[in-house]
Amino acid sequence: MTDTTDPEAFYDEYGEREWDRLERDFFHRLEWEGTVEYLDRYLPESGHVLDVGGAAGRYTVWLAEQGYDVTLVDLSAEQLDIAREQVGERDLGDRVTVEKGDVRDLAFDADEFDATLCLGGPVSHVVDEAERETAVAELRRVTRTGGPVFVSVMGLLSAVVNTVDHTGRERFDGSAADYPILSQLVDTGDYTGELCAEHGVEPVMADCHFFRADELESLLESGGLAVETLAALEGVASTRRDEFDGLGDDRRRVVREVNDALREDRSVVDLSSHMLAVARVP
Repeated sequence: MTDTTDPEAFYDEYGEREWDRLERDFFHRLEWEGTVEYLDRYLPESGHVLDVGGAAGRYTVWLAEQGYDVTLVDLSAEQLDIAREQVGERDLGDRVTVEKGDVRDLAFDADEFDATLCLGGPVSHVVDEAERETAVAELRRVTRTGGPVFVSVMGLLSAVVNTVDHTGRERFDGSAADYPILSQLVDTGDYTGELCAEHGVEPVMADCHFFRADELESLLESGGLAVETLAALEGVASTRRDEFDGLGDDRRRVVREVNDALREDRSVVDLSSHMLAVARVP
């Protein structure tokens, strides 16, 4: 039986759902829209971009369509196959390289890339603290001086709120709520198959570490990056993630406007399901 608490195995099994994830509903589109807004703002006008943990290639395809040369690396062979297919369907093969790789040990020269992306949570899937530090050091090492590094991770407070919200009823995916692990999740930020097994809970995702905003900033700065901004991606919408598609267009528009207005409010960043750090190699 496949151990789907292992990130590589989890995303192999997740398959094409990862390509669809960022457009499947209003809530998930907020992550995409917020991320692209900051890429537009901080990326250099041209150059070679590394997409670390880029999975099925959503951001890689977008970057290539904007005229960047892109190298995508990921642990999951299944996700890499999907990425190659998506790149091929759009005739972007001349701009894109897709290969297996690990954020903790990037097989590239120092200063090789003009910008580096690590989006959606690859650093969150590095549960060991020392290995997270190694991952950030690698992101810095392969990015040229002055180049931007974009890192988004999964937020702890959002995970806690979502777990509390589902206490006593089924989760949005139909599985039993994982509230028995809540106290230890708050203490450590770690969600693992081992922790779930200890409490008799069926894991619903790969092992990961959920972040507070201060922790993300500290991790990046200790790794030699200068953090320029932190941004909430889903932001205020993180408190009711399953209910937006039942709202009318006017109400969703207001939610999006409020989310945009509060995107860099520190308390909202801390609450967001995903938070994005824009950093730079000094």
